[in-house]
Amino acid sequence: MSFRLSQRDKDIIGFINQFRAVDRDSLVELFFKQLKSPINACNSVMVRLYRLGLVGRTQQYSPTVYLPIDAKIKKNSQKILHFLSILDVYKQMCSYSMPKSVIVEDKPTGRKGGIEPDLFCIFKGSPFWVEIQRTQYSEQKMQEKVHLYEEFFFSDEWKALHWQPEERSPVFPSVILITPVRYAVSSEHIRIIQVASIHELMEKYKSSGKQQRDVKSRTSSSAGGIKINLT
Repeated sequence: MSFRLSQRDKDIIGFINQFRAVDRDSLVELFFKQLKSPINACNSVMVRLYRLGLVGRTQQYSPTVYLPIDAKIKKNSQKILHFLSILDVYKQMCSYSMPKSVIVEDKPTGRKGGIEPDLFCIFKGSPFWVEIQRTQYSEQKMQEKVHLYEEFFFSDEWKALHWQPEERSPVFPSVILITPVRYAVSSEHIRIIQVASIHELMEKYKSSGKQQRDVKSRTSSSAGGIKINLT
């Protein structure tokens, strides 16, 4: 059977392959919200792609969650919730500015036992590694995680990562811990930011930016929106 895929079809398949698990409502939000009947349009497209064998799906969740056709995770695996958490962080970022150079489950060291952030991206001009803590860890375990980032910092290997800017000095990403719990972790070498969500991050730096502008001038105003630059 021959068939032609639209660019949107290809983008949806690529997005599912990238994020590993994508719920129907997220697809509506990201690919169909401009249409008159976005949910119906999304359902029609996804049923077609599923029947063509181009995406997988699990109906263990409501709404349906779509998976890569060669997904190695079980359709009732808790890993699906992990990937949906990463997707939620990405969508929160998109509500402010489209992230660039997105890598899901980044493994920048290329070896077992190194740092494995849930997400890497360049957001509002700054690089970030994102760790999403859905379960509570001990502070010792969280500090050990920070130490792994410090080891990578001192290795200098990060300076050769493909997303580093060519026109200026390499930048070590800030590390965002998405967690409802605040851990007593610290580092003298890398920036650790603990927030419950990207929305909280943006509120924090909007307030910080406003205070800095007020110090510089009581009459000046910002026309360019929030720009996060933590490096």
